[in-house]
Amino acid sequence: MALMKSWVASANSEESGFPLNNLPYGVFAHAGGSAHCGVAIGDQILDLTALEAASQLGLFDTRLFDRGGWNAFMAEGPEAWAKLRRWLIGALGENSPIQALLEPYMVAQSAVTMQLPFQISEFTDFYAGRHHAENVGTMFRGPENALPPNWLNMPIGYNGRASSVVVSGTPVRRPWGQVKPADADAPILAPSRRFDFELEIGAIVGQPSSGPVTVAEADRMIFGYVLLNDWSARDIQAWEYQPLGPFQAKATATSISPWIVTRAALEPFRAPTPPREGPLLPYLQEPGPMLYDIDLEVALRPEGKGETTIARTNMRALYYSPAQQLAHHTLSGCPMRVGDLLGTGTISGPERESRGSMLELSWGGKEPLTLPESGEVRSFLEDGDTVTLKGAARGAGYRIGFGECSGTLMPASPAAS
Repeated sequence: MALMKSWVASANSEESGFPLNNLPYGVFAHAGGSAHCGVAIGDQILDLTALEAASQLGLFDTRLFDRGGWNAFMAEGPEAWAKLRRWLIGALGENSPIQALLEPYMVAQSAVTMQLPFQISEFTDFYAGRHHAENVGTMFRGPENALPPNWLNMPIGYNGRASSVVVSGTPVRRPWGQVKPADADAPILAPSRRFDFELEIGAIVGQPSSGPVTVAEADRMIFGYVLLNDWSARDIQAWEYQPLGPFQAKATATSISPWIVTRAALEPFRAPTPPREGPLLPYLQEPGPMLYDIDLEVALRPEGKGETTIARTNMRALYYSPAQQLAHHTLSGCPMRVGDLLGTGTISGPERESRGSMLELSWGGKEPLTLPESGEVRSFLEDGDTVTLKGAARGAGYRIGFGECSGTLMPASPAAS
């Protein structure tokens, strides 16, 4: 598919992440103002909340964009999703008959603050990247036992904290926790010294379930995708994770990008999962390509210094697709809700420069990373570091961008008593 032209000139640049082909959904606010739902097009936002309030939209029987988030619209289902997208493509296309009507409802992205685009119902994080799982397993158990015995048979995950999910730009404070130094007989209470990021993609569930669903049904339930950073305190995690897995180590924050890139916008970029080492059970088998060809990267900027890109990878490195993760999640009868967020787990590639966490990039701190833009050395994150995730699918003369997913690490709060 080629670039679709818009009357919004900035959307027609090959460098824009928000051409007419994309049309991602977000929530924004002017200083001191209320939250509005909007659609990104070039460097502008079409204000759907104001358009609907002025009776200029008229697509649906009830108002859906005055709730401060996209949950109400998601709940309307795939037919409503397709209807709005068709209307937006016509309304924002270069020969739109309603350009003059829409121009008063355009807002510059630079003039607003982005907010969480939807209300997160529940958050589940998976462990679906094989290279990441093998790297971590090799560090702690050796290469012969790198993968847990169940890993090649099902997507592994844990239930996280929806309350900890924050939008890009929100500072993250270094957490306190129980840690057990290697040379100590007992744990101590201390700020995490091995604080880390994880490069992931988040899938947003747009339709509920009441029982098991197939992979194909799960794919149709997904409304869209965001970039996701599952911040992790590795030293806290190392002491607490047995026998029930991550808990406080993963509860500090999870950052997501502000724009929801819809499944429809990503359709031209479908890609298959990697070859299987063994057959999956029938309920996990895919009817077609369920991943996407999305280039991903991580940049790190120490406080007051330049930014360095420290990792580049692609969503195709995942072993299990979000649709498989969602299908597995429903297997027990676990109900899924509109607004559920599923993290893929860290997306690492086979080379060192494609590893999606500091744990892997520094190999557990044994191989510190030098940042050429600043000359600083990192094994894990330092106070003042800003981590930015970026992602885009690339078509013929256009990019489907996600916007940045960024967060700055702040010092730990005063000592807990």
